[in-house]
Amino acid sequence: MKRILGIALTMVIAATQVQAQEYVDLHYTFNKGEQFELEQKSRSETYMTVNGAQRRTTRDYNNIIVIDVKDVIPGKAILSFYYKDLKFNFNAKNTNIAVDAKGPESTEPFQAGLKNILKKPFTVELTSTGIITKIDGLDDLLEGAESAFSNLKKDEQEAYKKLMKDQFGTEAFRSWLEQLLVMYPAHGIKTGTQWEENVPMRGGLVGSVDLYWNLQTWDAQTAKVGGTAKIKTDKVQTITVDDDIKATAEISGSTQSQYLINRSSGLPNICVQNMELNGSYKYKANRAKGIKKDIDVPVKIITNASYKIKQMK
Repeated sequence: MKRILGIALTMVIAATQVQAQEYVDLHYTFNKGEQFELEQKSRSETYMTVNGAQRRTTRDYNNIIVIDVKDVIPGKAILSFYYKDLKFNFNAKNTNIAVDAKGPESTEPFQAGLKNILKKPFTVELTSTGIITKIDGLDDLLEGAESAFSNLKKDEQEAYKKLMKDQFGTEAFRSWLEQLLVMYPAHGIKTGTQWEENVPMRGGLVGSVDLYWNLQTWDAQTAKVGGTAKIKTDKVQTITVDDDIKATAEISGSTQSQYLINRSSGLPNICVQNMELNGSYKYKANRAKGIKKDIDVPVKIITNASYKIKQMK
């Protein structure tokens, strides 16, 4: 009888252990003094058709960002970010900018502007579940960098400031980081679990981003996570697009992501993302801009990106 009870008890314990092993707790865990390097390679293409003529704008990023863990408090980490290497190419209708912030001196003002932000830190507060609660110092950093444009004509200064803010300002950076970092559930999950969050669109467009993730596989060191971001603009909100034109936007689409998560930190070792958005702008009539009446401007945006994060110390 005792032997039967012992066997039964062993089976219950084993079943409990197996059940416990089915669940994994994913979250961000840092130690003060740790350092990571994030390598970004991405290309974004925007196609617009204005009065029957197609316009193509491309943006290429090839950057290395250093992340230092400055402080860790219960449920939150204070991370210091700075650009170690910054290469940016921008091609539009009348503009062609190729910048390597660490390259030789150039007559291109944007290179001097980006060189001014190289190796200058700003902070990000990140909760253990991946919510960004604060970004400090980035806009001040960009304002200081704008001194590189002081000798330009006023309209050129404004154009460069807008480009700098649209690509590297706080709202643009936060939007990018929110879609790069997985926001984890507060409880343990098992293979096949899906969870979601919602964040507002940030930067130039107004709308919402519904973020969905699913746990594909995991082991003691890593976890594979798939992600989908469903993006939709608010079609009644007025925004400002290129050339200071007022418009509304009815644009939607999605980003597909694949993550290989390092369970030790919660950061992705590797992330690959592909985004496609489609829709249209409605340019508001503006005789000063040569727009006699409201016009629909079809738009398509395609972005392909890859990221690698490795721990340096």
